[in-house]
Amino acid sequence: MLNALLIILVVLAIVVVAILAIASTKPDVFRVRRTARIKASPQRIFALLNDFHHWQEWSPWERMDPALNRRYSGASSGVGAVYDWQGNKKVGQGRMEITDSVPYSRLGIKLDFISPFEAHNTVDFTLVPMGEETEIVWDMQGPNTFVTKIMHTLMNMDRMVGKDFESGLANLKTAAEK
Repeated sequence: MLNALLIILVVLAIVVVAILAIASTKPDVFRVRRTARIKASPQRIFALLNDFHHWQEWSPWERMDPALNRRYSGASSGVGAVYDWQGNKKVGQGRMEITDSVPYSRLGIKLDFISPFEAHNTVDFTLVPMGEETEIVWDMQGPNTFVTKIMHTLMNMDRMVGKDFESGLANLKTAAEK
C-alpha cells in the first residue's frame, strides 16, 4: 500500500514538473485572431463596431446571458466610448473602452475583465475593402503571466475564445449583410 502511494506521488510530482516546464516555454504575450469576409462596405461594418450599443446585434457574449446588465458611458461612439457589463458565469464582469478609432479601417479597444478572473487585454478590429467584400480581422492579445501560461498549458485559449470570435464574426456578417 505504501509503495503504491509513493508511486502515485512520484507520478503526480512528475506531471506537475512537466506542466510547469511546458508553461515556462510559453510566450509572454498570448494572441487570439480570427478573420472573415463580409459582403458589406467597411462603413457598414465599422458602424456596428464603433458604437457599443450595436454590439447586441452581433457579439456572441450578448447572447450567452439574456439578463446581461450593461452600462454605457463616455462618448456615444468612437474614442472614449465605454461599455461595462456584469453577467452570468459565462460572460463575467468587465469593461471595454474604445482607445483608437480610424473610420472604416481600424478600431482599438482596451478590454479589462474583472471576473471570473482579472485580465487586461487589447482588441483590434481591422477592416480591408476587397471589391464587394470587406475582410475583417478580430485580434485580441494580452500579457501571459506565469499563472496564465499554466492555464494555457492545460486548456487551449485560442480554441476556446476563437470559437466565440468565429461565432461573433458570423453574427456580424449576418447583421452587416441584411
